[in-house]
Amino acid sequence: MNEESLVQQAQQGDIVAFNRLVVQYQEMVFNVAYRIMGDPAIAEDVAQETFITAYQSLRTFRGGSFKSWLIRVATNRCYDELRRHKRRPQTSLDEIMDENESFAFLRSPGEGPEAHQQRVELALAIERCLKALPDDQRIVTVLGDVEGYDYQEIATITRVSLGTVKSRISRARAKLRDCLQHIGGELLPSAYRLESRGT
Repeated sequence: MNEESLVQQAQQGDIVAFNRLVVQYQEMVFNVAYRIMGDPAIAEDVAQETFITAYQSLRTFRGGSFKSWLIRVATNRCYDELRRHKRRPQTSLDEIMDENESFAFLRSPGEGPEAHQQRVELALAIERCLKALPDDQRIVTVLGDVEGYDYQEIATITRVSLGTVKSRISRARAKLRDCLQHIGGELLPSAYRLESRGT
């Protein structure tokens, strides 16, 4: 049964159909919440609340991308949690890297001890700089640079204009670059080093 049929059946109250959608998307929802919140226990709560809210609001879904609609619900739950607790991510990015393939570019199975140490230091530097971003900038950065959504999809998910998404991502990337430069240029890939940019 295709996704559209499952959604239609779930909208009519078919809990089995909805549970099949949960199984299909639960890992994705958890990963997004985990990367935004930085705490696996909170991410698990957010994921559960996301599916409860999605089930209760399913009749408001009018078609289009169910995945984007669901991620918007998850992102809103993260916003609520961040506002409620003024929380910043606490989980080590190294743990996230080990568990999520999106960070595979920071791993190298053949690396020696020195390269491994540099990778760990780089991961910690990125973690500190991500924590320093405002919530709205961190969320669009996670959606765009980690999850791979394009600007229009992020605009739909976060319910802000395309221009706002571009502006937030641009500011976030600039802040991340500046933050990483201050932490230590030698840890950075050459693309992020000031001297490699002719400045």
